[in-house]
Amino acid sequence: MSLMAKLKKNSKIKLSSQMDKSEFFQEQEIVTTDVPMMNVALTGSLDGGITAGMTVLAGPSKHFKTSFALKMAAAYLNAKPDAVMLFYDSEFGSPQSYFDAFGIDTSRVLHVPITDVEELKFDLIAQLEDMDKTDDVIIVIDSIGNLASKKELEDAKNEKSVGDMSRAKALKGLFRMTTPYLAMKNIPLLAINHTYKEIGLYPKDIVGGGTGIYYSANNIWIIGRRQQKTGTEVTGYDFVIKVEKSRFVKEQSKIPISVTWEGGINEMSGLLDVALAGGYVVKPSNGWYQKVGEEKKYREKELDKDFWCDILDDKVFQDYVRNAFSVGSEVVDLGVEVAEDA
Repeated sequence: MSLMAKLKKNSKIKLSSQMDKSEFFQEQEIVTTDVPMMNVALTGSLDGGITAGMTVLAGPSKHFKTSFALKMAAAYLNAKPDAVMLFYDSEFGSPQSYFDAFGIDTSRVLHVPITDVEELKFDLIAQLEDMDKTDDVIIVIDSIGNLASKKELEDAKNEKSVGDMSRAKALKGLFRMTTPYLAMKNIPLLAINHTYKEIGLYPKDIVGGGTGIYYSANNIWIIGRRQQKTGTEVTGYDFVIKVEKSRFVKEQSKIPISVTWEGGINEMSGLLDVALAGGYVVKPSNGWYQKVGEEKKYREKELDKDFWCDILDDKVFQDYVRNAFSVGSEVVDLGVEVAEDA
């Protein structure tokens, strides 16, 4: 018996295996969304997308965090006909109409109302413990930022006005326990969170909930926004995803996703910024755009799926985007700035 075989035989961990044959180091399953630049924000490529592990969507109120999560969950459910969504709800701000808007069949959603971190921890770990790798489940927590600790609730019931030092510790423990299950059982988890401003001369956004979230997450997005206007009328927002942490994407990358009142998410948004930076599209005059090598000019409102189809299929462009955003190369400045509005 070889030494490797001996060690494997003696291991008390049933999933122990030779590393080059381990199921945990095979090619990772990816579920692609229909928003190419959202795929880039998740895994660094246009055909990337949702993977096992935790993605945190953080930002102020009304910054499309829940909608981003539902957009990704819808893609997962569409890709896997037998999949279900486990929706932990502490905010109760997502009526059925939200799910309907993203094409989510709510009969495939288990709604779990929660009041505190410990309640979430006990239920989530029990669910994960009972799952196996063949179970197609996507988990959404809405939200971590609005979730009290059990001690905080008990103090309020007992009319105690004391500081609560237990919440960050409870959250850290929750995600410390959750992380291995997500990886081993191939389960994506989308956690919505809040941000707060760091104290200082140049305050920056800090993700709430302590360091445990940073340690455990595969991806952390901090979402900002800027107004879209026609004259003085606000017609929508560009929500800017800043990649705060990623195992796949260069940190501090900024990716704009456009949302209008009338049309919802512009699935092709963000591509123009990248194509201009890479020289695949040029701007011959104000308000007009051209594909390189073509004479036809387009207004920005004409930059639809048909316009982008051949560019998205171009392997050179695909490689450019992958090299521009994947870990290991320099951050490409798309000139995307976020001016927080009222």
